[in-house]
Amino acid sequence: MYAIINCGNKQYRVQPNDKLKVEKLKAKEGDIVEVEDIYLVSTGNEIIIEPSALKSARVLLEVLKHYKDKKIRVFKYKRRKNYHRTYGHRQWYTEVLVKEIKLN
Repeated sequence: MYAIINCGNKQYRVQPNDKLKVEKLKAKEGDIVEVEDIYLVSTGNEIIIEPSALKSARVLLEVLKHYKDKKIRVFKYKRRKNYHRTYGHRQWYTEVLVKEIKLN
């Protein structure tokens, strides 16, 4: 069984016991988060894509940890104008574990 969900404006294909790296969620470590934004659910022998059937579907995620990713360097440069700027950015991420996919 798998599902395609939307979390942090990105789409993920998830199965039970998968670990995901998603953009930072407002939840504490150890909390269970319900994702209601589901686009597709496959049960093995059928694929459900009807919006009316997916309204009752839920995916349960357990928050494992919050962390910052590697630093990226941003470099701006304009030739022959003596202009260059360098700065960095570290994005926050949340690691989650897919507990179960519910269909009612």
